[in-house]
Amino acid sequence: MSYKIFRGLTVAGSGISPDSDEGSSCLSRRNMILGGAAVVAAMSLPKKSLASTPLSTTDQPSKNNNGKDDNMNSATDIPETAHTFDPSNFTVVPARTFENLRVGEIFRAPSRTLTDAHASAFQAVSADNHPIHYDVEYARRHGHTAPVVHGLQVLAFTAPGATLFPQYIGDVFIAFTEASCKFLKEVHAGDTLYSALEIVALTPQGDSDQVTTRATVHNQRGELVLSGEHKYLLRRHA
Repeated sequence: MSYKIFRGLTVAGSGISPDSDEGSSCLSRRNMILGGAAVVAAMSLPKKSLASTPLSTTDQPSKNNNGKDDNMNSATDIPETAHTFDPSNFTVVPARTFENLRVGEIFRAPSRTLTDAHASAFQAVSADNHPIHYDVEYARRHGHTAPVVHGLQVLAFTAPGATLFPQYIGDVFIAFTEASCKFLKEVHAGDTLYSALEIVALTPQGDSDQVTTRATVHNQRGELVLSGEHKYLLRRHA
């Protein structure tokens, strides 16, 4: 027995086992054709027939006690926090003042592995074209194992903004007033640097206060490659 669907397409009964690959293929084709036939049949129904088809209870929009559609949220349904959000209060960490700081606190920066690309980028900014930083053979002839990363670039890794410290004192920060350092070891591409700032002094100065930090940079071998000092000026109150 056979069934004709869509311009002569025929699905014929056969003795092929449904468990065989060929049988599965035939069943899939038959299901596709029968599915298409159902769509065509639905399209051929009168519009009134479709319109009169009732929605199931799961399809019908729910109503609240006032007879309104629960799925249509009004402005009064928006959480209160959406109306009171203040971008100025959106902070990474809680704000602190000079009185909240303590000698001995340490603020660490994420570690970073230096590459030749970093050296090239710093050269473009600093305009330092000395071959000691870029020429492998020149560096070796002058007693270095590889081109030397700019000292000022290593110092830049102690920038307060690399740590969370400015996030804490941003509301009372006035100025970064002083920086000094000693370069203790060479740094080369491939070295990983670990920078940190430690508060070593808190000095009240009238309406403003001074924070002194010790800046350090270590490499992946635990060697101290840079040691220095920063000073910042803060307002007494926010």
